[in-house]
Parts: sequence; structure tokens; C-alpha cells
Amino acid sequence: MSVPFITVEGPIGIGKTTLSKAISERHEFHQLKEIVDENPFLNKFYDNIDEWSFQTEMFFLCNRYKQLSDIRNEILIEQKPVVADYHIFKNLIFAKRTLKFDEYIKYEEIYKILTQDMPVPNVIIYLHASLDTLMKRIAIRGRKFEKNMDPAYLQQLVEDYETFITYFEKAHPEIPVLRFNGDQIDFVNNDQDLQFVLKVVDETIQKGASLNEFT
Repeated sequence: MSVPFITVEGPIGIGKTTLSKAISERHEFHQLKEIVDENPFLNKFYDNIDEWSFQTEMFFLCNRYKQLSDIRNEILIEQKPVVADYHIFKNLIFAKRTLKFDEYIKYEEIYKILTQDMPVPNVIIYLHASLDTLMKRIAIRGRKFEKNMDPAYLQQLVEDYETFITYFEKAHPEIPVLRFNGDQIDFVNNDQDLQFVLKVVDETIQKGASLNEFT
């Protein structure tokens, strides 16, 4: 039986959790949500990135590893579809930007060990937007620890995501990447935009099932 494993990705504030929830509710997929607020280092991280980046990234990596292990052992093994509001490759995007070179080398080694037998999503939804749009959405949701975020850091993150996704598309042509521009589509506040996005996702799922792409 084919089993969709969809992941929604993009920079901070783009609406990953909102969209993954909508997909989950539409298809009754299991929703996997990343742990953010529980990270005890985030407040310190945004105040002093150099000092607290390694602790922050290691916390995220270990928690995402545990989540994906549980998904593999409890959900996917039962042939139940999953939609997640992150792909674990985001760890490399953030870590490469924030960690010192020697820290990143150690981090990457740990990442490779932990992820070598992790389940791999077979559809990626990539959400992207301009810095202005992201800053507005971050302000609206009002997370306390994000108030001190440097716009320059977020802008660089936008560029890092674009570079990584472009590389990913070339390296993994077998995995469809659905791109949506958040400057043009507001699926949070506009139901017509949401239905458009869901329609594209539906068509991708149906195509994957018919071609038996999902394993």
C-alpha cells in the first residue's frame, strides 16, 4: 500500500504548522509538529547566537530524531499517512548558518549518524516569502522569544533555504517539491488561497499513489 509522508518546510513565520494542520484535517493524516516553545535555549539564542547556537541546534536535532523514530515505529509501520511541519534537513540549514566551523563539523557527523535510518518524506511543500512578509507574520503570532530576532538573520535564512531547496531538487528529482510564494498566497487568512494549495497537494498525492511512488 502506498503511504504519503508529506513535509512542509520554509523559513520562520511562513505558516508551516498552519498548512500541515489543514492537510491533516482534510485527509485525516497523522500530524507531526516540531517542538519549538519547549527549547530552553531559544531565548538565549536570539539574544546571543554565537554563545548559544550549539546547545539550541543539538536540542532540536535530538528531539526531531526522537519524533521521527516514533513516527517510523508507531505510525508509518502501520501504513498510516503523515504530514509534518518540518523536514529534518532543516537542522543542517540552521546549523551551517549559526555554528562555528569546528562545531558544525562535529554536528554534521552526529546528524548523519542519527538520520541514516530515518523515514524520508516523499512529498515536500516549500513555502517562501520576502523578509517583510515574514516579519509581519512573526509579529502577529507574538512569540516572546522571537521579538529579539535580527532581521538580517532572518533574511540570510531565507536565502539559505532557497539555496538548499534548489540543491535538493537537483539531488533528489524523484521527490516532488511543491513551491508556494507567501507574498502572493495567504492560506492563513484567505480560504480561496488555502483551497488552491490543498488542490495542488491533492493532485500530487493522487499522482504519487497512481504511480506507486510512496513506499
